[in-house]
Amino acid sequence: MKIKWFGQSCFLITAENGTKVLTDPFKNMLGYKLPEIKADIVTTSHDHADHNNVNAVKGRFAHIHELGGFLEKGIAIQGVATFHDKVSGAKRGKNTVYNFSIDGINICHLGDLGHLLDSKQIAEIGKVDILLLPVGGGATIGASDAACVMKQLHPAVVIPMHYRTKALWVFGFLFEKLDKFIALSGFHVTKCKELEIDTALIKNAQERPEIVVLQYD
Repeated sequence: MKIKWFGQSCFLITAENGTKVLTDPFKNMLGYKLPEIKADIVTTSHDHADHNNVNAVKGRFAHIHELGGFLEKGIAIQGVATFHDKVSGAKRGKNTVYNFSIDGINICHLGDLGHLLDSKQIAEIGKVDILLLPVGGGATIGASDAACVMKQLHPAVVIPMHYRTKALWVFGFLFEKLDKFIALSGFHVTKCKELEIDTALIKNAQERPEIVVLQYD
């Protein structure tokens, strides 16, 4: 499996058989640029412009933006109800967490999660091997809460998202830097352009969990 980050909360996950899953495609409004891209499955965690630009995706694809269980192209997907803030959605609305089972690995995309998880949500999400975790604060959980959510879900690998980068330019003030989360995590950090991983590597990472910082394109 390969995981590539395009910025914000948008990832392309490519299964061993070539099936492509795209999460939270964005409009080119913050500084990141989404290239012309094809996918078989597209998920959107909520209906905001920096997360729901399905029109940018080429070809025919299944668009998943609801709660519950789905099976597309042999990939099991579980959508779990959460909120975009700490006041049950009163400020920013609802958010859907998606957990994907791909090549024997569970990848959890938290979208714009705005709060700590409760026991019911943790149970619904289930086992998490790779956690795609917002850490930038503001519209999502910040470094401190992100570190707590990480402990709630016990992933082997954490990939941070939705934080301040140079691409955001003047919009960067809306987000915290990544350094704060890394300092709180206590995890080993690896940086790469694209993560290529399999079940054997996940098993090794479970003994020594790590943060993988992906470079955006």
